[in-house]
Amino acid sequence: MQETDEDRISREADEREDDEDDVVLDVDIEEAGYEAGDVRIAEISFQVRRGELLGLIGPNGAGKSTTIKTLLGLLKHAKAQVKLGGGNQSYAYVPEQPVFYEDLTLWEHLDLAAAAYGLSYETFQSTAEKLLLQFGMAGVRDDLPAGFSKGMKQKMMLMLGFLVQPDVYIVDEPFIGLDPRATKDFLRLLEAERERGAGVLMSTHVLDTAEKICDSFVLISGGRIAAEGTLEAIRKEAGLPEGSLFDCFDELA
Repeated sequence: MQETDEDRISREADEREDDEDDVVLDVDIEEAGYEAGDVRIAEISFQVRRGELLGLIGPNGAGKSTTIKTLLGLLKHAKAQVKLGGGNQSYAYVPEQPVFYEDLTLWEHLDLAAAAYGLSYETFQSTAEKLLLQFGMAGVRDDLPAGFSKGMKQKMMLMLGFLVQPDVYIVDEPFIGLDPRATKDFLRLLEAERERGAGVLMSTHVLDTAEKICDSFVLISGGRIAAEGTLEAIRKEAGLPEGSLFDCFDELA
């Protein structure tokens, strides 16, 4: 049966609606900086979809962390529009530098985060116990994080993010300070969350790892997008059909 114009229009409208429903984070940054007139990043736009891991990549100083601070609404001097899906989505932010209360134990930090997100105590307790075991932190659950190593503090930040199971994870340089076992645990948990339908925006300058785990990329250089898309698309743009992500970035940036 031949499709009528009316049927086609209706089908295309449904497809657009489904596509929009699939977007959990929509970012459009015209410009942003830390002081008036001091533009650090400009013309940066991208979307994160359900189950997608989007890598925001580039060297230190390229503008990755400024982009994340802008989309989180932390910069006063910014012209940007950020949408979290249909408005009902939740997000978890895992910062590069661990943030904690010096007088609260690890368990109390987890408890506080659960209360802030409205988790039932049963759900919190079950999930927190699993995370403590997965990250090898069960033995320090009642210790103060001020005495933790840098890697242990980073593990705590990751645990706080995974605890609430949000719709979007925004993770800034997660691999700094993590040992190989903790990195493996983090990636395994992240994969499970993606299978659940969570989207992930991950900022990193560890390009070899990003190449292996990300679905698509936004390459930032000098505060602007140098390239974006899948690895195949970026290779094509760089003119390097077999090139690594590092090689492509070196060519495009």
